[in-house]
Amino acid sequence: MRKILISILVVTALFLVGCKKEDNKEGIAFKESYEKLNGQVNKSGKAHREVHIKEDNPFVITEASEIVKMIENKETFYVYFGDPLCPWCRSAIEKATEIAIKKNIKKVYAVEIWDDEGKEILRDKYEIVNGKLKKTIEGTEEYKKFLEVFDSLLSTYEITNGDEKVSTGEKRIYAPNYIYVEKGVPIMLVEGCSSLQKDSREELTKEMLEEEEKIFVDFYDLMKN
Repeated sequence: MRKILISILVVTALFLVGCKKEDNKEGIAFKESYEKLNGQVNKSGKAHREVHIKEDNPFVITEASEIVKMIENKETFYVYFGDPLCPWCRSAIEKATEIAIKKNIKKVYAVEIWDDEGKEILRDKYEIVNGKLKKTIEGTEEYKKFLEVFDSLLSTYEITNGDEKVSTGEKRIYAPNYIYVEKGVPIMLVEGCSSLQKDSREELTKEMLEEEEKIFVDFYDLMKN
């Protein structure tokens, strides 16, 4: 009987572990999307920052169209605009996920901005062509909706032309951008990166990580669980 009981307990434990992993398959998928680039370099030969994300993180890779529906339905939620390829995103993603877990945030919807090659799949893109400002990629309809809804929180879209900055005349969702939306209304936007960090690939100091943590603690405290 004792052996049978032990066997039952072992099987039950394995079943519960399996269920737990299955229940958070979205968090695992998000984790894998970032960690698969560890040890690799980008097209310019620059190494991606190594990141490690816990499996029980609440981040869910989501289509932009779903976020639009949530806004129209006047829902309350967190949304993250970024990408595994983005070096600034990789600078803050560990703290973003870590503090979300500590604060018991149920979901953070993640909208990716690039394809696997780093090409824009969401936003407008402008370039200087023959000395003139030109839109080379047209953003999606969802992106236009985001620019309209998030206008009060967004910064101006500027591109570099030599030593000067050229305004495109429109706002921009940069990466990383974390936005808290309450009943369909945008309340706060944070980038998540420390103000002490000057280069996207520099080593993160204790002071930088402490600042990141404060940013996300304040940000996640906005939602009443």
